[in-house]
Amino acid sequence: MCLAVPGKVLDVEDRDGTRMATVDFGGVVKEVCLEYLPDLEPGEYAIVHVGFALQKLDEESARRTLELFETLGLLQEEFGDPWEAAEAAGSEWQAQDDIHKEVHGEVRP
Repeated sequence: MCLAVPGKVLDVEDRDGTRMATVDFGGVVKEVCLEYLPDLEPGEYAIVHVGFALQKLDEESARRTLELFETLGLLQEEFGDPWEAAEAAGSEWQAQDDIHKEVHGEVRP
């Protein structure tokens, strides 16, 4: 799933002609492109999707949305460690394979 997540702009800089920001998404900090919102400043909030700030957002709305996402586990899903997620998925697939083999007599208990 790919969410549009609210984040707080920590700092802004120009990188090779592209306006970029460091943005805090409830404790997860990422680099974001500000080309769609060139007037966004540190301390302001924006909705970010696939690395691009798309719309300004007031602080209260941003906080409520981040709290809801956290409660639903969506922040971890969106920003979690991809290696950790792949490792967990691999373990789950291995367990399912083991069960399949046991059910079909391919593994002796």
